[in-house]
Amino acid sequence: MPNDDAHKPPPAADDIAPKSAPLRWLWKFNHGLDIVKGLSLVTVLSSLVVGYFQYLNAYQEKVGSQAKEDMAAATATFTEISRAFSEVQALQQTLYSDFTRAVRDRSDESDQALLTKNARAISERYEKARIALRENIDVLTRKAEIYIDWASNTYRDPAEKHNVDADPLSRQVLRDYAFDCSDKYNFPAFGNVHVEDDDTPAKDVADDAYCAIAEKRGVDDKTQPKDAFIRICAGPHTHSRIAKRIYWYSAKHHVLTMHYCFEAAHNKLAAARQWASRSDRDAAKEREIVERENEINAQLDDLAGRVSAFSSLALHQMERIRVKYRPVGFLCSVPLVRNIPSLNCFPIRTASLTH
Repeated sequence: MPNDDAHKPPPAADDIAPKSAPLRWLWKFNHGLDIVKGLSLVTVLSSLVVGYFQYLNAYQEKVGSQAKEDMAAATATFTEISRAFSEVQALQQTLYSDFTRAVRDRSDESDQALLTKNARAISERYEKARIALRENIDVLTRKAEIYIDWASNTYRDPAEKHNVDADPLSRQVLRDYAFDCSDKYNFPAFGNVHVEDDDTPAKDVADDAYCAIAEKRGVDDKTQPKDAFIRICAGPHTHSRIAKRIYWYSAKHHVLTMHYCFEAAHNKLAAARQWASRSDRDAAKEREIVERENEINAQLDDLAGRVSAFSSLALHQMERIRVKYRPVGFLCSVPLVRNIPSLNCFPIRTASLTH
């Protein structure tokens, strides 16, 4: 009948689309534009705003999660390292103190003397703690680097190119360069944040020329934190002319120097350790370390000071982690403006920048 066509449903979109692939793609693109044209400007803008703030919310949740993880890892690392060094250093100092007092009181030959009993009880704990520290020192060093140094570095981007061996300091370097733990020049110092660029001399001597100069430069109250490092020169068993740097704002470098100085003190106390463990005694060496009591006590006190300096640095760097992830201001919610580098709106990267 003539009116039958009026009751037929309209042809489907796929039925009227061109069959040729290029023309079909062009038709779909044009069909999409027709749909967008049907939307009001307010609807389009509202969708964009909602999507933008959903992205910001997801990003801030990721930042908050990363902040919790970094703080938890830094806290655990600080606790583990501080506890290991504090325990073994305290046992070392107590053992030596009991030994010198027992010799002075002439009770070192008596198994029933209180000092002797205390020293022998400490000896076993000390040796076990020292072995455990030696077994874990390389792992502790890397943990300090990853979870304290890297995590607190606001300007470090993991996506940038980094040499695997960018930091050459190691236990072997400290040994080959004969690091002197007793030299006050080699004691941790962090500089002065109030010093201006014009108030401090620049450390412009190259590392390969530093060891040839007469004046060795340390860290004092006129040193800026960025220059809080020392340089050590090669020892008698190596022919290297290039000085190595120890940065006091590096938790890794603190752990390395603390362990090196602990082992140096450990070796000096061999005679006291032999007495406390009921091993064969060496009377000559015992007299020597008793006569050097003031010197050895000062060395042990310095080692305790190094542990304290590490703790101060770790807490300082943990505060920097808080600053790194602190809540951003309103400008960081404004499109395009938040991309300005000086605003530091992006504490973590979500994509690789360099390949």
